[in-house]
Amino acid sequence: MRVTIRRRELLVALGGAAAAWPLAAHAQQPAIPVIGYLSSLTASATPPVTAFRVGLSEAGFEEGKNVRVEYRFAEGQYDRLPALAADLVHYPVAVVIGAAPPAALAAKAATKVIPVVFVSGDDPIKSGLVEKLNRPGGNVTGISVFSGSQLGTKQVDLLHHLIPTATAVALLVNPANSVQAEAQIGLVESAARALGLRLHVVNASRESDFDKAFTTVVEKGCNALVAGADPFFFARREQLIAVAARYAIPAIYEFREYAVAGGLMSYGPSLREGYRQAGIYAARIIKGERPGDLPVILPTKFELVINLKTAKALGITVPDTMQLLADEVIE
Repeated sequence: MRVTIRRRELLVALGGAAAAWPLAAHAQQPAIPVIGYLSSLTASATPPVTAFRVGLSEAGFEEGKNVRVEYRFAEGQYDRLPALAADLVHYPVAVVIGAAPPAALAAKAATKVIPVVFVSGDDPIKSGLVEKLNRPGGNVTGISVFSGSQLGTKQVDLLHHLIPTATAVALLVNPANSVQAEAQIGLVESAARALGLRLHVVNASRESDFDKAFTTVVEKGCNALVAGADPFFFARREQLIAVAARYAIPAIYEFREYAVAGGLMSYGPSLREGYRQAGIYAARIIKGERPGDLPVILPTKFELVINLKTAKALGITVPDTMQLLADEVIE
């Protein structure tokens, strides 16, 4: 029996098959992994994001090519974090980056299954992020930029060395981030007491609180200020530094980015390094490693950065010994 296929029917059949080929090929391609990036900061606070992308790139992932990143920023409103974390979990994503303690805790609360990589300035054990540092277990690990009493002690000591006539110092904290605020108060209070200095704590959880806080600093006779580590302060660092300059209050901050933006000086771990490591950890998890097997990375290097231009504007002479100790001097 002879079967005849007309030329037009053959072309239609071949055309339909050809149209189906790219769809079938596309369906067989592996899906591009998606990372959820949850931050307490604003979308304009780019240094952490840039460092995170560097870490991803070093581990073989380029955003927009072989990995996607879904960003959620709380814009300093920490009460928004639980909903933003839930949004990423239901997206769903392969791993969540908890950028700063409030975001990290919100991410952990949102999922017991999806891996979470945090960058935290808190003690990760005391804050409840992990139970152990070496092998945290569960779905959470990360990078800690917490340095215990060393940071508070050194910051107060540097201020005292720079302004030896000071009798009182202030500590600025964010009451909306109570866990971190309380820890910092205890550490700085001990350091101030050891040097015979009075400590006065001032609060700010909104940009409009900065003026009130510095007015109190002046009224209480504080000669210098320690700016507590908080994502909200970092996101508003230019505004915070401007207010400190207006009230002529010498201040020390935790991260280099403050001194670069015009702050008098900074002392603390490298924020850039912390987020670079977070990018590397995210990549390792995407490749198949379990977060519970990855040890929490602790800071190993602390940077002292001094802004001489700001010191001159405040009428402060920075001793040569301090300049020699500095990792970076901005003139």
